[in-house]
Amino acid sequence: MEKSKKDNEAKDVEMTVGEEEAGNDKAEGGDEAKPKQQAQKDKDLLTFEDVREQMKLIERGVNQKEVRYINRALRGIQSLRKKTNDAILRRVTVAYYPATSPLKEQLLDYLDEPMDGEEVSQYRPRSSKTGQPVILPELDIFVHLLILLRMLDQERMEKAKKCSDALMEKVVAENRRTLDGLSAKCYFYHSRVYEMCGQLAGIRGFLHARLRTATLRHNEEAQAVLMNLLLRNYLHHNLYDQADKLVSKSKFPESANNNEIARQHYYLGRIKAIQLEYSEAYTHLVQAIRKAPASSAVGFRQTANKFAVVVQLLLGQIPDRSTFRDPILRRPLAPYFKLTQGKFIYTIALNLYGTY
Repeated sequence: MEKSKKDNEAKDVEMTVGEEEAGNDKAEGGDEAKPKQQAQKDKDLLTFEDVREQMKLIERGVNQKEVRYINRALRGIQSLRKKTNDAILRRVTVAYYPATSPLKEQLLDYLDEPMDGEEVSQYRPRSSKTGQPVILPELDIFVHLLILLRMLDQERMEKAKKCSDALMEKVVAENRRTLDGLSAKCYFYHSRVYEMCGQLAGIRGFLHARLRTATLRHNEEAQAVLMNLLLRNYLHHNLYDQADKLVSKSKFPESANNNEIARQHYYLGRIKAIQLEYSEAYTHLVQAIRKAPASSAVGFRQTANKFAVVVQLLLGQIPDRSTFRDPILRRPLAPYFKLTQGKFIYTIALNLYGTY
């Protein structure tokens, strides 16, 4: 009897220990999700602070009338674009826009509904002379642009088109020198939205009107972007004569940045190649490749090199072999390398037997 009693007590102890271990496993399983959620919250908080820092730069540039601060904020758009999500953008919108602002409701409509338990902090926006909270037009357009980029990345094209049209209404309504760089960015992504929607021809008149306005206002940043957008628009629909007329009747700003200069040379190279002016086309394409960023714009460099190789072959020249050895260009230019080899063999045969 005593032995059986001891055995039962041992089983009870084993069962108790097993239940405790099972309970601990469940608790650990539930706790695994908490660090992930906390890590995501911390990451979103850091991104929110990054957005605030860029907005502070814009506000400083407006107050001090120093465009360099705004340009510094614009250079950070691409890094913010990779890190922002709907929750962060909703938090920024709620934080900076007055509670009763119609602009706030308009921007929130483009974003997804908030998750349960999502935290949204309120930040005191600057006040006007009447004491009513307001937001600077530059900050409003900057936040609107970030939301548009989010729509593009998520390929929500219907919302992106609606968002882009509303953004253009804001840009057109303002005439401030501190908006020159921002307006150029907005024009670029407005054209990109319509290109992805397959309606690029529908904004051609709008781009012409904005180019005239930018020229009259001496907004050289927007002028360079709009000229390249119109050239891209024409070439997309194979309207090379109209593109050539635009180039001949317009003057490209000398103060444009290297990216826009590279695009300009690329489009000019394509136009000259169609017009059978291969020497000028090759010169423009080489300039486009040289002006392109060395560490980025991989697709642009690949496409420009493809056109350069073809134009060089049409000139009767053999492209340099080092072009095809570039790690970025080796695979895309493989068919063009075979074409070059065929041209090389044909040239040797022509030199050997051309006199017979």
